[in-house]
Amino acid sequence: MNGSTWIPRRLTAPEPGWSARADVIVIGSGVAGLTAALRARDIGRTVLLVTKAQVNEGSTRWAQGGIAAALSEEDSPDEHLHDTLVAGVGLCDEDSVRALVTEGPAAVRELIAIGAHFDMDPSGAIALTREGGHLRNRIAHAGGDATGAEISRAVMAAVQLDPGIVVLENALALDLLLDETGAAQGVTLHVMGSGQRDGIGAALAPAIILATGGFGQVFGQTTNPYVSTGDGVALALRAGARIADMEFVQFHPTVMWLGPHAQGQQPLVSEAVRGEGAVLLDSAGTPFMTGVHPLADLAPRDVVAKAIMRRMREEGTAHVWLDGRMLGADTWFQRFPTILDSCRSRGIDPVTDLIPVAPAQHYVSGGVRTDIWGRASIPGLYACGEVACTGVHGANRLASNSLLEGLVFARRIMTALEEDELTVREPVAPSGPSGLVPHALRRSMQQVMDLDAGVLRSAESLSVATGELALLADVGGSSPSTEDWETTNLHQIATVLVRQALLRTETRGSHWREDYPERDDERWRVHLVSMVDEHGQVHTVQEPVRGTAQGWE
Repeated sequence: MNGSTWIPRRLTAPEPGWSARADVIVIGSGVAGLTAALRARDIGRTVLLVTKAQVNEGSTRWAQGGIAAALSEEDSPDEHLHDTLVAGVGLCDEDSVRALVTEGPAAVRELIAIGAHFDMDPSGAIALTREGGHLRNRIAHAGGDATGAEISRAVMAAVQLDPGIVVLENALALDLLLDETGAAQGVTLHVMGSGQRDGIGAALAPAIILATGGFGQVFGQTTNPYVSTGDGVALALRAGARIADMEFVQFHPTVMWLGPHAQGQQPLVSEAVRGEGAVLLDSAGTPFMTGVHPLADLAPRDVVAKAIMRRMREEGTAHVWLDGRMLGADTWFQRFPTILDSCRSRGIDPVTDLIPVAPAQHYVSGGVRTDIWGRASIPGLYACGEVACTGVHGANRLASNSLLEGLVFARRIMTALEEDELTVREPVAPSGPSGLVPHALRRSMQQVMDLDAGVLRSAESLSVATGELALLADVGGSSPSTEDWETTNLHQIATVLVRQALLRTETRGSHWREDYPERDDERWRVHLVSMVDEHGQVHTVQEPVRGTAQGWE
């Protein structure tokens, strides 16, 4: 599966300037990064926590629905395992999923121990609800629909209390620094607005933990914040790390439709609203999920997103409707106050009105390929959270497993850190071709991805996307700036995403090929893994699914 796609090997070389050193560098300030920083302190490491915006501006705080774990007596890790494997459609690595569901309850209780406050039921136990794909009530939530914000608050408070964690804000990670053996030894950083540390510098450590989140800004409409430009995946890709499952981009089925010209981050209407009883309606006001899947409106997200797209295409409409009027005012006020405010700020009262919704990019199952302890393929490089491909999500993430994955694998990385023989060596300057894609072309790239590599894909559309992306890479006119570095990251990710989507000639989970509408287990029950060689050429290989993965039919 080798090809001729070319990816620049570096964005910038280290320049003379400031430097910092720690035992561990954590890049990213979502729940995965903050947890990794805390756990690294638990094992006695000094930590530099790097975030490219303010420490509270990651994706975690936007999570509405909750965090999944087998916390009730009626539930079990095996049942959670089953539901995750079913949602992942044969591509979950069962050993990774088993680690997630087995260690998940303790990870949630650890959050409570450091001060996270989850909503309680009348008996005083954690209130649990359902979301799509779950056969049990196992979603814990906080503030009704503000779970991510509460978890972020609690973990950030714990980080602030630890003097062994140094936080560097407004710093964009550019390139991984390697030593002569090919092991990670640090990163180059572009720091903005911080006095003496302005400009290019280097943060040095023999252990680098990527927790930079996803790459939602690859697409024009997304639920992701503006900082989600795939910096960690692109950094690892350029360094030669293995990148897997990029074709599996999850489009959330119920994102508020703001009109045909809306761009950037769009308001999410949590799946938990359907968990409480809301239903999807077509333009005629007819429910259409009954008969599509046994769980109807609570089917896995890929099923619901595809059903919405089919109905929109059949009717020639730009959106469908979400009817939550039967929930009543009390439920909206108590359970979904954030969504209620978001709707009302846009002239929609969900207590009495239908909500226009359509799929938009939400979450990526792929990323930096790791083992079950969070190790990437480059010694000294680790990844957790959405930037990582641990194999937990397979072809489609089960609702509310993302926060749990960040928690569990941030903790598991510490076992790897204690076992690995990490040696401090001097880094060598990155070599190979370089090049930037100017920020002015970002919207053009997003339009290509929306039109030709979104929910609906085919060989024809993906081939068009390949050609258009190649043309954008040759335009020139860039400069070493945050905006151009981010756009280059997005372009490099888009290139690999489209390549893997073109190679996978089947429909599975969140990857939908119109020209190959069926799942092909004989040929495609594998991961696609891409790497960049020393000349900047992308090579893609097949990797077997880890573990037995029973129960996914």
